[in-house]
Amino acid sequence: MIGDAANVDIISHARRFTGALVGVRGSIIDLGSGGGVPGLVIAVDRPDLTVTLLDRRQKRTDFLQQMVQRLELDARVDVVVDDADRFLGAGGQGHQQFDAATARGFGPPARTVRTALRAIRPGGRIVISDPPTGERWATVVADLPLQRVELGKRGLAVFDRIG
Repeated sequence: MIGDAANVDIISHARRFTGALVGVRGSIIDLGSGGGVPGLVIAVDRPDLTVTLLDRRQKRTDFLQQMVQRLELDARVDVVVDDADRFLGAGGQGHQQFDAATARGFGPPARTVRTALRAIRPGGRIVISDPPTGERWATVVADLPLQRVELGKRGLAVFDRIG
């Protein structure tokens, strides 16, 4: 029973990501997808989006590929095993190709924001899981072309790329 409650909480939190993507059209990338949350939840909830699940660990991407097939999401969900810096680097396959980037547990705030920024096109959105305490984002994004979006979604930091 406790495991079931934890799973419900995880899915509920992932659905907040979906809510933060209102207005986003096209494609998203989930950085460090791991077990597939929030990426798979977004893919199920938003059939209008194409989703790329990116993780550097083959074992995790093998699992994600199985889940994509099981959920019959193959037509619009790609699973990529690669290092984010390489995949999103200048000239990389994913550099500024996405309309939004999501991350849950990807890394420290500054690294997560800078990595996500390389993934999205101008005008794109970044949605990052955020602990409920503290305001750490002001200094992290101070010199970046980002504007914080207040959506009333607790547990998330949401930014739009300016220009």
